Amino acid sequence: MQRDRSVALAFGGLAAMTAALGIGRFVYTPILPAMLGALGWSKSDAGLIASANFLGYFVGALLAGLPFVMRRPRFWLLTALAISAVSTGAMAVPSDIASFAGLRFTGGIASAFVIVCASTLVLERLSLSGRASLSAIHFAGVGFGIVISAVAVSVMLASGAGWRSLWIGSGSISILVTVVAAMLIPAASDVAVSSKPMASRSGPSGIGTMAVAYGLFGFGYVITTTFLVAIVRLTEEVRVLEPWVWILFGLAAIPSVMIWTRLGERIGAMNAFAVACIVEAVGVAASVEWVTITGVCFSALLLGGTFMGLTALGFIAARILSAGNPHQAFGRMTASFGIGQMVGPTLAGFLSEQLGDFRVASLIAAAALVAAAALSIRTS
Repeated sequence: MQRDRSVALAFGGLAAMTAALGIGRFVYTPILPAMLGALGWSKSDAGLIASANFLGYFVGALLAGLPFVMRRPRFWLLTALAISAVSTGAMAVPSDIASFAGLRFTGGIASAFVIVCASTLVLERLSLSGRASLSAIHFAGVGFGIVISAVAVSVMLASGAGWRSLWIGSGSISILVTVVAAMLIPAASDVAVSSKPMASRSGPSGIGTMAVAYGLFGFGYVITTTFLVAIVRLTEEVRVLEPWVWILFGLAAIPSVMIWTRLGERIGAMNAFAVACIVEAVGVAASVEWVTITGVCFSALLLGGTFMGLTALGFIAARILSAGNPHQAFGRMTASFGIGQMVGPTLAGFLSEQLGDFRVASLIAAAALVAAAALSIRTS
């Protein structure tokens, strides 16, 4: 019975991550090209709206670590999932930059609550019940959501849908998946746990250094993931990939958590984090240095195959370094990540407007990932 509950819990986490992160956070990327064409936005406008979402993520991360959330994590998780779904669908309503930014800011707050609360509810319960290996299912929800939303957007575009319909459809899917999450993630008293205490490191934890590394990861991945589909659309040689590149990205993300967490078990979570950062840096650089069909596909595979693995490894490292207070550590890591991904799109949009492409911004992002790898090794 406990085994069945743990599996259901893991799939509840998958549903939560699918709704708020895979769809609520990342569906902006495949919808963005249609909005650019219809609304006449500049790249700076697109980057500003993306950064509003990340500012919300940062604010949400700070709030999600407070005691009032820690006391009722399931209530705040379900509330945040509902807000994420509604704010996603509501993107179909406005036409002005300020309203779009406000909705994405709200969605960003909700997504941070979801990742902190869901990770607290799911990862800690799985660890305490001796089923920590099922955490890969939880984190796979982001890749699963990316694939679902990418396929849905492609189908709707092929049928002639406009950008407003794309947001309504995505919000509707998110609502359905939220219902599944609510059904599968029980109250705390419904999950049996073992008496084995959570392993944590004694002495100086290194959580501060790891949080900085996690923030550099946030900066390093976000430029390419925000603008990848737009880069493909704007480049004649690879435009044929537009309906497929985001699906490829999402498919690579689904098994990535299992692969990287198993490597983490062999060489340590922080060392595996460093290796994944280097791999991702290669993918980021390839997106602007190898702009061919092969190169873009290679970039999408490396990025999709590492970014959720890095997210999972970061949370595993936080739990190890947390000195028995994982919820607060998760909030700290998420806040640092939020700062990194908030700065990235704004900088990329500005540099692209000044220089004509995303090359310099992407190479800066790759360098940030290398720096994250170095800091992660210091904590191991």
